[in-house]
Amino acid sequence: MLVALSVLWGCTAFKAAEELKIFIWSEYMDEENMPQDFEKATGIKVRLDFYESNEEMMAKLQAGGVAKYDIIVPSDYFLPGLISLKLIQPLDHSRIPNLKNLGVKFKAATSDPGNTYSAGWQWGTVGLMYRRNRIKGPDAQSWSIIFDSQKDPGSFVLIDSMREMMGIALLYLGYDFNSVNPRELEAASDLLIQTKKRPICLGFKGGVGGKNDVVAGTANAAIVYNGDAIKAIAQDPGNLGFVVPEEGSEIWLDSMCIPAKAPNPDAAHKWINWILDPKVNASLSNYNHFATPNEAAMPYLNKEDLDNPGVWPPPEIREILYFAKDLGQDNRLMDEAWTRARSQR
Repeated sequence: MLVALSVLWGCTAFKAAEELKIFIWSEYMDEENMPQDFEKATGIKVRLDFYESNEEMMAKLQAGGVAKYDIIVPSDYFLPGLISLKLIQPLDHSRIPNLKNLGVKFKAATSDPGNTYSAGWQWGTVGLMYRRNRIKGPDAQSWSIIFDSQKDPGSFVLIDSMREMMGIALLYLGYDFNSVNPRELEAASDLLIQTKKRPICLGFKGGVGGKNDVVAGTANAAIVYNGDAIKAIAQDPGNLGFVVPEEGSEIWLDSMCIPAKAPNPDAAHKWINWILDPKVNASLSNYNHFATPNEAAMPYLNKEDLDNPGVWPPPEIREILYFAKDLGQDNRLMDEAWTRARSQR
């Protein structure tokens, strides 16, 4: 009897200890309630670790994180690299019936056609968040408010993410968002160096860093992800604004993936399927104010967000939004230009 009780206790302890380890952008979900809801639904505890850029996530994976985490949420242009380096594993579609809820265009994404390795999480844009009492709305309509040395927006923050920041600089100069032309990359790098040397520039900050500075009033403007801005504006609509400037910016899709050596791939598949449930997915978007690739979730979204051009860009804004493409071997050129911009004093 003692042996039987010991075995039973051991099995119970094992079940209680089952855990899902998620590596994700900070403030990208309801970090308190959503893990609790998943545990109630499945009995699996959730542990969260956070990163502020795709590059940080990749470095952590290559340093052993590939065997530490069960779920990661990379951006679309990072997927080809993760696949070629064998850092993520194919999804078992038979264990994700809710995959059918993704919109057709998100099932045919060029970064992972057919969702072999990924399932859409959220999509959005990058733009300028600003304090309305310090920067006039018309002045925020162009990236020149930051890049033109003749203009004085007061303190501002650049985004610490290579493809977004380099792409925006390229667009401002009239070049392709995904240019790998050495001369154009050098010009974009020069622009960023000149900009960060301005006394009013508070430097590069990743994730929600710039947003937090604008909310706190220590910065008048920052280049941020749209959902982060919209969430803050909902708390202080009279003082905060967000816009995609007229030169254009990035449109991105983040997806859920399972690292190649994930310790609990079964729990990872359960998480993906749970997130893709229409009501769960809508609660995610309603919380973080990013658009969802889940068509079945649309009826459950907040009407205020559906009517907000900062969340769901109208056609005229979509025309000036660009996906960051996988640059393959040419990514080295982009990386060199970015490293120069970041490191040169």
